[in-house]
Amino acid sequence: MPVNTRGAIMRSAPGQWEVTDLVVDDPRSGELQVKLAASGLCHSDDHVATGDIPVGHYPFLGGHEGAGVVTAVGPNTPGFAEGDHVVFSFLPGCGRCRYCANGQQYICDSGANLLMGSRWDDAESFRVQTSDGTDVGQMCGLGTFAEVTTVDVRSTVKIPDDIPLDVACLVGCGVGTGWGTAVQAGEVRPGDTVIVMGVGGIGINAVQGAAHAGASHVVAVDPVAFKREKAMELGATHAFESIEEAAEFGRSVTNGQGADKVLITVGVLKGEHVAQAVEAIGKGGRVVITGLGDLTDVGIPINPSMLALFTKEIRGALFGDQNPSADMLKMLRLYQEGKIKLDELITKRYKLDDINQGYADLHAGTNLRGVIIYD
Repeated sequence: MPVNTRGAIMRSAPGQWEVTDLVVDDPRSGELQVKLAASGLCHSDDHVATGDIPVGHYPFLGGHEGAGVVTAVGPNTPGFAEGDHVVFSFLPGCGRCRYCANGQQYICDSGANLLMGSRWDDAESFRVQTSDGTDVGQMCGLGTFAEVTTVDVRSTVKIPDDIPLDVACLVGCGVGTGWGTAVQAGEVRPGDTVIVMGVGGIGINAVQGAAHAGASHVVAVDPVAFKREKAMELGATHAFESIEEAAEFGRSVTNGQGADKVLITVGVLKGEHVAQAVEAIGKGGRVVITGLGDLTDVGIPINPSMLALFTKEIRGALFGDQNPSADMLKMLRLYQEGKIKLDELITKRYKLDDINQGYADLHAGTNLRGVIIYD
């Protein structure tokens, strides 16, 4: 029988999250039903609310960073059982497509319907409905802003039962994306000078990753003093209010050359951020773009010849080039070993009904990560 639950949906954008009654399908073959324990309040869901990221179907159930306990397993679905603890991956991994086979699970072909919110293999099939029977899309096929959800096993990673679910949920997006931006996509090396632009839920983990990789200088940039302070606590060696100050510091410690890496993890990406980052790196430097903005924005105000003349590199990163089914478990092991901080990332916990206050706090710059806790 379908399960009645509550969740936060977006009926149109721009808009605010509306907590309402929902009906969640029983899991089909290859699917799981999960009772959520916690969900992170990620900026990507706010991009849906503002309309910066248009989705393919309304109403739309938000949330893509979550963890919980399996309550039902679809028929002919090996490898999972009721009671398993799981973390969701906002990027599915089939393990069979060209990209998964090449070690690039983060761009798996199954993600084609990521912003439709439907089942991966059928853009007209939805797992969630409103109480009047209207189909509801799920953010990244997940919809973690609901007390109960049904998901594809391609989006699910089983984890040890002894890891607290409220911190485990963070590796589903923010931790892996930030850490991977530094370690995998950025390829930060011992002795590097690294600038992290924007120290929110993603950037703070880029700071942790760059420090873990052995960077000599981990330079955090954020206009919010609270975030600069947290960055210094979690691995930054220096913190500045503006990229101009950070770039000047980078030149001062590299014989005038500039930073080796600039990692762009701002909340709302603009072309100007990329131009500033390119100016801040030295010869042979790399800029990694992880932040998102208005998807209709076009243009980066840089001199393209400078890329060739100084062999500078600009590249994008999705989930920090991490492979969810392998790297999420590695992140949790590092947490258990005390090599990465997760508890310290959660600034405030909220009830589902307080979701709009959580995003107001995100806009105000008072949270590194807000987390919804379910009963």
